[in-house]
Amino acid sequence: MGLRQADAVNPGRDDPAATAGRSELLAEQEYVSRVYARLDAERERAEAALREGPAAGGGSAFQARLESAVATEEAARRLAVLAGVEHGLCFGRIDHRADADGPGDTFYIGRIGLRDENREPILIDWRAAAARPFYTATPGDPGTLARRRHLHLRHREVVRLDDEVFDLEGLDESQRRGVVGEAALLAALRRGRTGRMSDVVATIQQEQDQVIRSGLHGVLVVQGGPGTGKTVAALHRAAYLLYTHRDVLERRGVLVVGPNATFLRYIDQVLPGLGETDVALATVGELYPGLKAKATDTPEVAVIKGDLRMADVVKAAVHARQRVPEGDLRIETEGLTLVVDAAKCEEIRDRARALRLPHNVQRRRFVHDMLEALAINRAEQYDRIMDEPLEEMARDGGLPDWLQELIDEAADEPLLDETDLRLAKEALWQDPAVRSALDELWPELTPEQFLTDFYADPDALAHAGAQAGIDCTPLHRPAGAPWTVSDVPLLDEAAELLGKDDSAEKARRRAAEAQRAREELYAREVIQTVDQEHSERLSASDLLSAAELAERHHDDGPPLTTAQRALADREWAYGHVIVDEAQELSEMAWRTVMRRVPTRSLTVVGDIAQTGSAAGASSWGQMLDRYVPGRWREERLMINYRTPAAIMRVAADVLKAVAPDQTPPEPVRDDGPPPTAVAMPVTELPSLVRSELALITGGDHDDIGGAYKEGRLAVITSAARHAAVLGSLPDAAAGATPDALDSPVVVLTTEEAKGLEFDSVIIVDPSGILTESPKGGQDLYVALTRATRRLTIVHDNDLPEVLSSLERP
Repeated sequence: MGLRQADAVNPGRDDPAATAGRSELLAEQEYVSRVYARLDAERERAEAALREGPAAGGGSAFQARLESAVATEEAARRLAVLAGVEHGLCFGRIDHRADADGPGDTFYIGRIGLRDENREPILIDWRAAAARPFYTATPGDPGTLARRRHLHLRHREVVRLDDEVFDLEGLDESQRRGVVGEAALLAALRRGRTGRMSDVVATIQQEQDQVIRSGLHGVLVVQGGPGTGKTVAALHRAAYLLYTHRDVLERRGVLVVGPNATFLRYIDQVLPGLGETDVALATVGELYPGLKAKATDTPEVAVIKGDLRMADVVKAAVHARQRVPEGDLRIETEGLTLVVDAAKCEEIRDRARALRLPHNVQRRRFVHDMLEALAINRAEQYDRIMDEPLEEMARDGGLPDWLQELIDEAADEPLLDETDLRLAKEALWQDPAVRSALDELWPELTPEQFLTDFYADPDALAHAGAQAGIDCTPLHRPAGAPWTVSDVPLLDEAAELLGKDDSAEKARRRAAEAQRAREELYAREVIQTVDQEHSERLSASDLLSAAELAERHHDDGPPLTTAQRALADREWAYGHVIVDEAQELSEMAWRTVMRRVPTRSLTVVGDIAQTGSAAGASSWGQMLDRYVPGRWREERLMINYRTPAAIMRVAADVLKAVAPDQTPPEPVRDDGPPPTAVAMPVTELPSLVRSELALITGGDHDDIGGAYKEGRLAVITSAARHAAVLGSLPDAAAGATPDALDSPVVVLTTEEAKGLEFDSVIIVDPSGILTESPKGGQDLYVALTRATRRLTIVHDNDLPEVLSSLERP
């Protein structure tokens, strides 16, 4: 395969190859300009539709609102897609082999599909079947392709072309003269980092394409070491699945679970650039609606909270809040002492528990039965009070016969009929003393209130832990402590067990069902009308269901996207879930994730060799077999596109020492300087940072807090030296915050650096990283593999044995 490059540099060259290259650039520029013109026209059309709304017509006000909802939803969705694909809209071209009938077909590949004014395709969506040869063709198996061309754009200008020729004879004469190229993948790898993840849609390799286009159903594990592109391949998979299975996934949505907020910002522009704008992104600490937990627990506490037995602990703790008095229940009210005997209390509690419903729903039955018992007891006491004068009259022989007959007849009738009992229960429930007593026995609880009380009660921790066979005493903490990431699965577990008493809401919904049914019937008619009018584009039924349209009629606020609605609903069932850095999830975190995807359609992305959490996975089967035993499949990515070979050799030594059963990925790059070890105190870091920053940005920079278009440096430090490093680099960004990615220099712990990549990495105190965690070796492996160009190890004592191969200046 011959490779030649055409670019806009040195236009004065007059050799035939250069002339042909310039001609090809101009020709491709003409075509790309045509594609962008069509993009602009589509944007203007969507903006006009959004601005003007549907044309005025007949029908009711409800009809007008529904038609407006359909038109607005379609225009807004289309506009968001068109805005997200501006950068690198058209990136590829494939030429099929010519045959006896003439030249083969030529297709241009892009982020979305576009048609010209005559509805002829001018750009093929990268996810379409017609585009697949762009990713799967190899010199050994090119299929029907004669050439694959990569188009490199700067803004809307074509600046370089790369050709991979599979069959020179399969090209016509003009195509053969215009062959140009350089390896597109390696060119992309040499780009400086900008703090955001780049999509790889133009440089997807065959093993990544196999991951992206794997089937929707079941659990796919993407096991890949550092730099193998597993994360970005998984995101392209999300876009591909939404495109291919839109009817299944669009209404249920796709959830991407990442390790931290910085990581989510790192990837947040990848999916829009691939034509998808409605995927929910969350960390484990954000899987409980309304909460964004960022604090972390000590390794000891995290291991306990992540243990699957904590599900039994929470269950035991909930049961402990369903109490009965040690003796009879006695409540002083209105001059009476209402009594429910101990046996009756236990019977009522056990009857409520037997419903096998959540705690707060069971409570409704418990309260109902207790109020009934109290009402009957009160009626009996009133009856005795009323009977006492009559009994005294009877003893004195002064009771008339007719009155005695009435008393005898009443003795066979219940004290309270149905109406009397209902009114008596309502009156008792309004009594503060009664309500307080029943709330004490079986309180209505929120997950937050329940877990706060549980953590603050050493006796409750000890009792529930003993029942589940796990020591929970280290979990004790005062009320008001911040929620941690490890708390979120326990809050989710509590929410599942507590539930909500939604009887009033159900009654309201039942009352509105008849009206809503009529509105949905009409909405279906509107959808059918819009589908007929817009059959060449996405249909209204692709965007909204009749039920959603009817709901819009009652919602005065802005319409919510699928992602927004899903993230606000703890019980939302996603169509597909992607979990990145999945090896870090605890058993309880997996339990939370699995609740959100009952179909068990998941993409699990990670590297067991990089497990840094003491509560994380030691194997994929450990976490997955209890949910999909023997029904998950694994794809391994073994090529490292990010880390230069010299750096990877050092990292491989560490991996061999801490996880000898794991195989490091093979690097494809052998460029850049070897990593070095420098003995220096933390106070001298600023000079090292400035010199490294100058090397990766191509300038001499004194201000490490300045803004640069490309080039990022990370200082990854042990927890013990973290404060000292921050003190030495006051202008650097710090921590796993989204804003940190906009800074040229950021200070991170190994946990915060997971999943990220930087042009240059300085690791401070490798010995501390190794020893401060049970997974210290894996943490060091992670830190070593974040660099794409340069790596420096800073130490002020002896280097660990696993780093003995490092060069010293």
